[in-house]
Amino acid sequence: MDAVIIAAGYGSRLASLSPSKPLTPVCGVPLIEIGIRQAAAAGVTRVVVVTGHRADEVEAFLAGLARRVAVTVETIRVADWSKPNGHSVMAGAALCHGDYLLMMADHMFESSMLAALLATGSATRDVTLAIDRWTANPLIDPDDATWVQTDESGFITAIGKTITAWDAVDCGAFLATPRLAEAIGAAIALGKSGSLSDGMQWLADRGRAATHEIRGAWWMDVDDPRAHALAEELAPRHLAAAFAVS
Repeated sequence: MDAVIIAAGYGSRLASLSPSKPLTPVCGVPLIEIGIRQAAAAGVTRVVVVTGHRADEVEAFLAGLARRVAVTVETIRVADWSKPNGHSVMAGAALCHGDYLLMMADHMFESSMLAALLATGSATRDVTLAIDRWTANPLIDPDDATWVQTDESGFITAIGKTITAWDAVDCGAFLATPRLAEAIGAAIALGKSGSLSDGMQWLADRGRAATHEIRGAWWMDVDDPRAHALAEELAPRHLAAAFAVS
């Protein structure tokens, strides 16, 4: 199984701690390394990292990491990393054959959660998003979260940062098929900016975007200094294997 990790953006809210969001350390381990190790523990055998901002540094780090982890690590660089994240998804997906695990570089997940997500594939869906029904989770930043509204079958009806009604929050991990990148492209053709949410909404409007409830599994988005401080306190308890590195 392949994974695509989006690591191209600037990460302005973490800039006071690190010039590169994916290389921001949590208890001494860069976020991108934590993500790759957790993906590998979930059963991923190949990781494609999409780079952009400070790409030379990120790619140099990943070249060294590839010699230390039991998973193939490849990179692809986007020409304009200021574009919405759907453009990075399309770039990474182009290097994958079949379904893949899609992750954000600034998110951390228990490997068991990722493994459960990988087992949700079905012909009835073109993408499956991990969602948390605990929308009052204190680890969530409500001003930055992507919210999700679902129907009685657990399929997405609406997704985005500004939707007015929701019953779950997007955890930042997806089991994607090739149709996700095609949907982002279709949304762009309709005049959308090319965000991942644009592609998700395109699929949702056609009844093809499903969800997977994480049911108490641990995850967090490390997007600002407050979240980083919480990550340093909590992550080693939940992601112990990622911190037992040599």
